[in-house]
Amino acid sequence: MKTLYVGNLPFTVSEDEIKELFAPFGTVHSVKMISDRDTGRPRGFGFIEMDDAEGDEAIKSLDGSDMGGRNLRVNEARPREPRGASGGGRY
Repeated sequence: MKTLYVGNLPFTVSEDEIKELFAPFGTVHSVKMISDRDTGRPRGFGFIEMDDAEGDEAIKSLDGSDMGGRNLRVNEARPREPRGASGGGRY
């Protein structure tokens, strides 16, 4: 299983639309659109889980493609860094 990062999404896009976009490349196991914690508004990016080979093909085909007038950024998601990793946290 591979997690893909999808950035520069139109703010009006739905999870179903994202699933439809990636479906030609294989089974989309999950879609998670990220929203602002305070306002609940979409932040313009999300994560998709697909099988490894299918995810690689989706990256090659969709990175830089147009959706709603925006060029998508599609790549393999990097692990999230732990919060407070900068060392400047409060006590």
